[in-house]
Amino acid sequence: MSSPAYSITMKHSFFSAVIFAAVLHGQANVIDLPRAPLGDGPFIFDTAEQHKIRVTVITKALDRPFGIAFLPGGDILVSERGGKLRRIRDGVLDPQPIGGVPKVNARANAGLYDFVLHPKYAQNQWIYFAFSKPGEGMLSATVLARAKLQGSSLVQVHELYSTEPGTNIGGSRLAFALDGTILMTTPAAGEVEKAQDPASAYGKILRLNDDGTIPRDNPFVGKPGYRPEIYTLGHRDHLGLVVHSSGTIFNAEHGPNGGDEVNLIKPGANYGWPVISFGRQYDGTRIPPYKEGMEIPQIVWVPSIGPSGLMFYTGDKFPAWKNNLFVGSARYGEIRGFGHLERVVLNDKFEDIRRERILDDLHQRFRDVRQGPDGNIYALTDQEVGALLRIEPAQP
Repeated sequence: MSSPAYSITMKHSFFSAVIFAAVLHGQANVIDLPRAPLGDGPFIFDTAEQHKIRVTVITKALDRPFGIAFLPGGDILVSERGGKLRRIRDGVLDPQPIGGVPKVNARANAGLYDFVLHPKYAQNQWIYFAFSKPGEGMLSATVLARAKLQGSSLVQVHELYSTEPGTNIGGSRLAFALDGTILMTTPAAGEVEKAQDPASAYGKILRLNDDGTIPRDNPFVGKPGYRPEIYTLGHRDHLGLVVHSSGTIFNAEHGPNGGDEVNLIKPGANYGWPVISFGRQYDGTRIPPYKEGMEIPQIVWVPSIGPSGLMFYTGDKFPAWKNNLFVGSARYGEIRGFGHLERVVLNDKFEDIRRERILDDLHQRFRDVRQGPDGNIYALTDQEVGALLRIEPAQP
């Protein structure tokens, strides 16, 4: 009888042939391939650099999940794009969503986004989250809020910051910097001109104090025409954000057709969208890759991988992966059903040395990847039947 890994590999060979045929025929648009739903697992896979991994399906009863947060004591919070916050306790999904979540504009990719714990959560119990707040007509704002979890409900919910209303439907990631400020990504995929507009909060990384006020040392404070909350500008749709233990900040950003990026974030820098990109427009038109005064990516993907979710591995379960960057992927080369986790080995200057694709045999869209308190790796699949997966070493 075939092992699960062998059976999935045979399917992968078939799908690879379909992709090759599509390339030969010059199909530039995103296409879907028939794919079986995620199995029950567990799955065993070989990977490069000494690690054989076991992938366990914790739950596959999630609806388009977006972010993961680990609570002290072992519970896991998972946000669903449609506006529900779910809790997993002792490996079991609570069928009752957590109450107290504000109403969200659940349209296309808009809705409920990231959840992160305050660095001093043990003392103050604050949980921070981002969501798309409904406005007039089709408008909505990207909002940063905080709350406390009491029993099965959020309480003391406060909106700390809001962008201006817009038609953007991309997501938002959050991360705390080492100095205690909070970083927030905002999209500009639907309103590209706003990425370069210093009077707009869209297409930016914003930097705020933990109470929502603006830090005095933000790069554009006091500069006429600039919103003082802006930390960097010129971003498209960026669904990955992580702060390295050194304090260095990285984001993962979607290009158009190719040109997906991981950027090393510098205060006040302009990352170029829509003026420069290593990708092309969807009709094949080239975009200039360089312009004076604009940053080029630290890591780039051509073709696209649809990057989402970033993590530096610092645990002990996978010694050969120490300090590697993990990137979630929603698809590969404009072919849906070929998402994966990308493992990137970096040197001490954060330059990529080599890369490995992991879990592409599962044919899922990966939305987030996080290291758990147990040192294992957890990944979310962005499907209508979405799953939380645990990746751990396979026993010899």
